[in-house]
Amino acid sequence: MGKHQKHAKLKLRDNDNFATNEISIVGTKCDVIANLVQQVAQNLTKYKMAYLDASHNDAVESKAFEKFVYHHKGTAKYEVNSTVNKFNQRIQFSQYDFLFINGNHYEGAKQVLILDNDKEASVLKRLDQLTNIQFVIKLTNDSKYFSFLEEHNPQIKNLICYSIDEIDKISTHIENLIKQKIAPIQGLVLAGGKSTRMGTDKGTLQFYGKNQRDVTIELLEKYHLKTYLSVREEQEISNENKITDKFIGLGPFGAICSAFQENPDVAWLVLATDLPFVNDEVIQLLLKHRNPSKIATTIKGKNAQFPEPLITIWEPKSYTLLLNYLAQGYSCPRKVLINSDVEIVEIDDSFIRNINTPEDFKYAFKEINE
Repeated sequence: MGKHQKHAKLKLRDNDNFATNEISIVGTKCDVIANLVQQVAQNLTKYKMAYLDASHNDAVESKAFEKFVYHHKGTAKYEVNSTVNKFNQRIQFSQYDFLFINGNHYEGAKQVLILDNDKEASVLKRLDQLTNIQFVIKLTNDSKYFSFLEEHNPQIKNLICYSIDEIDKISTHIENLIKQKIAPIQGLVLAGGKSTRMGTDKGTLQFYGKNQRDVTIELLEKYHLKTYLSVREEQEISNENKITDKFIGLGPFGAICSAFQENPDVAWLVLATDLPFVNDEVIQLLLKHRNPSKIATTIKGKNAQFPEPLITIWEPKSYTLLLNYLAQGYSCPRKVLINSDVEIVEIDDSFIRNINTPEDFKYAFKEINE
């Protein structure tokens, strides 16, 4: 046997235990936890949230078939054979902004401690799970801090403490935890096309007196976005910030996936180089309307049927989805946008004209320089 080859060193997604952003609620009865989650989630409906709990029914038997019941109003009920596995759960929960966990059953990377005088033994048993308490909640006015809590965490009484009925304040605190994890945006300028119809590299066309790829990079950098040039392996482009295609032969779809492979923790504002009419106004609109709860925020022409995947902010949660489409044999980023939950920003069609042929270039050059 040869020596075991180590796997390629990829950048790991910054996850909590089961999701990108989670909190387990520890210290009281399961129904109190479930009720709290219900109330907080109702205050934060603009975010996608999930709740991880364990069944309390011992009599559940294995299913001969798995059942998926969909309702036309957009809800579904699943009955499946499944065990908890953090890697599979991270895929399953990748589309959520926040995951609540019943801490009586599963451990979260961050915790909320509810002080319930009847549950001293239960909290003592879970003391090792309290590694990153965000805030404390008193179940009753006379809820006390158990003595062992201060020994374990001398700072515990300095943490913010709410009473269980301060739902608005608790919701605001949770919303701030969501906002802290909103991904920063980086720019990705697509310059790896083969430009077969144009006959020359479209990134080197000059509408504004310099290479269009440089104009496009500067347009994004103006908004303090660290911007990368997406290129093919064989292109001789000296740019310090460049991402070479790792997903070969898939065009823009491969470029977007390659950027996420490079950094799965940022949102990528993707912009093609053959869109010389995209200007400050378009970029400002895109940034202003960005909705990190959706998989993407995308531009659509008012008269166009479909959105423009190459003038789009792709959120980190879209990476899992892109790879899922790829697994079905689809490499069209527009197909992903059309079939997913996206924020659409409509603009005048004149901004999003593609330049593909020498004829297109001639007309656009004339319009821009008149």
